[in-house]
Amino acid sequence: MMSLRNPLARVKGLGASGEGSRHWWAQRVSAMALVPLSLWFVFSITGHISDSHEAVVAWISEPVVSIMLLLYLGFMFFHAQLGLQVVVEDYVHSEPLKLALLLVLKAIVLVAGLASIFSVLRLSL
Repeated sequence: MMSLRNPLARVKGLGASGEGSRHWWAQRVSAMALVPLSLWFVFSITGHISDSHEAVVAWISEPVVSIMLLLYLGFMFFHAQLGLQVVVEDYVHSEPLKLALLLVLKAIVLVAGLASIFSVLRLSL
């Protein structure tokens, strides 16, 4: 059977690892989840623009609202990390710099996501 792969690539084991399709699906699924969650978030927040701090805290304390906020934040930060990872992988060509940027990116998204989730949990409990 004839192969179109370079013999050196066959020896090194380079080729499709399946990670690209998993990443693509994760990005699409998180985007589909973000559509209704973002609409809910925008419409919910606009209804509380002129409310006092106490009213907003009381609103966040409602179980359904806090669960929806946690879902929104989780999907949003996950989707953002996936998208930014693609940008770094596509446009940064230095391997050490790419690795460093990916590690910093994941750390920033993780810290920001955990801080946001902690804030919602603190306000809701």
